[in-house]
Formats: sequence, structure tokens, C-alpha cells
Amino acid sequence: MALLPLREVNPAPAAAQLYEDWLARLENALASGEDRWELCRTTLTSLFFPELAGRDPAELPVPAQVALAQMDARNVTLEPEYYAEADDRLFQERKPLIWMWQMFDRSALGGNVHLGVRFRRILAPYIFKRVGRNFKCFHFVEFSFGYNLEIGDDVVVHRNVLLDDRGGIVLGDGVSISDYANVYSHTHSIVDQKDVTNAATIVGNSVRITYHATVLAGTRVGDNAMVGAMAVATRDVRPWHVNVGIPAKSVRVKPNAPPEAYKTTIIRSEPGADD
Repeated sequence: MALLPLREVNPAPAAAQLYEDWLARLENALASGEDRWELCRTTLTSLFFPELAGRDPAELPVPAQVALAQMDARNVTLEPEYYAEADDRLFQERKPLIWMWQMFDRSALGGNVHLGVRFRRILAPYIFKRVGRNFKCFHFVEFSFGYNLEIGDDVVVHRNVLLDDRGGIVLGDGVSISDYANVYSHTHSIVDQKDVTNAATIVGNSVRITYHATVLAGTRVGDNAMVGAMAVATRDVRPWHVNVGIPAKSVRVKPNAPPEAYKTTIIRSEPGADD
């Protein structure tokens, strides 16, 4: 197989400078403590309805008023707000930024990788519990609370990924999560849907969770492991192992794995236990 590192691609110089100027204003507004609700409202209004900025909504037709109201996060509710264990203080601090993130992705700007990665990287430290350097996030990634999500250095999250941090998610350094993957940290009783168990999900360093794979709540994926395409990891994944299938099982060990990756733990019965 050929090694195919990513190419360096840049927009036209004038556009690149325009993006940097806009992002710098956003970054300065957040760093200076500017009101996040108003920052969300004015930013989204300028993206979706620039011709209506400064207009009195009462002068507009009712459908236009409704559309314009969606630019203000105070006028919307988000699914995680309904969860009984939501920390309202922590979530409300982040809600305007979460809404701005989601609506940016739905705008004409969202699919622009050069701009979008930088935009999300600016918002991430104000939303997540922790985020390391060089975070790279593509469009239509969603998360629950945000404040229960820890992200290490050099993490890449591709399109349409769900990070359900309801019970807590930790992504180690160098993690790569492919398109349409799901990582959960809560589960429901099969008897009563309102019976919810939150369990932290830990994804170790240099792990790859590949296309359409799912990692269920409470799972620990060991360093350098891989969860294969469309696999469902229902239990811990050993370091350096490649797990595939439903439920996911180890089918091989990476060829560059250290010798200890091949060791298995044998549980022996106590003398007389089988008598």
C-alpha cells in the first residue's frame, strides 16, 4: 500500500486573510468575556440574514420573525437540556457557543475545511472540559453536554460523528474518529427507558475508530487499538488489537505491536471449585 499523506491546500490569499481577520475578531470577543448570547445572535444573523441586521423584527412577516428568532440561542432548546442530570449552570454557559457551532455547520461556511477547522478550534476550549493542541474537527460533529468531553493533542474527528459525553468521554492523544462513528457514555435499561446509567468511555492514545463504528458506554479502548468499520464495541478493546463485528471481537494484533500485546490473561479456578 502506498503512503499518501495529506496535501497542503489553501484558499486564495485574499480569502485566507479575510477568514483570519474574522476569526481573530471572534477569538478576541471570547477572550475578552463578551456576552456569549449576543455574540451568538449577531454572528449567526450576519451569516444567515445579513440584510436584516439592525431591523426591527416587528416590521417583518411572521415567518421571517420566526426564522430570525432562531439566531438567538435563548429562543431554542437543545436535547441535552432535557436530560435530568444536566448541570444547568455548566450547560447554559456553553449553550450559545454550542448553538453557534451547530448553525455554523449548517451555513454556507460549514463545509469549508480551511475555515471550519479554525472556527471550531476557537470555540472548543470554551465548550469542552479540556482540549489539546491541533484539534481538527470537520462539519456536523455533535456532542451532548460538552463539559464532560476531554480531548487530547492531535485529535481528528471527521464528519457526522456523535460524541455523547453525557456520562463523560476521554479521547487520548492522536485519536482519529472516522465519518459517521458514534461514541456513547450512557445507556438505558431494557425494562424502563427512564432508567439511565451513565458510564465514562475512555479512548486511549493513537486509537482509530473507523467508519460507522460504535463504541458503547463504559468501554475502554486501549492505546493503539482499532475499532473496525461498522463494528460495535460492547466491551473493552485491548491495546494494539483490531476489533471488528457486532459485537466487536479481536481479529488480529497490529504488526508493529510490542510483544506484551499478544499476552492473554488466564483465569484459573480455585482448587475444588469444579468438584
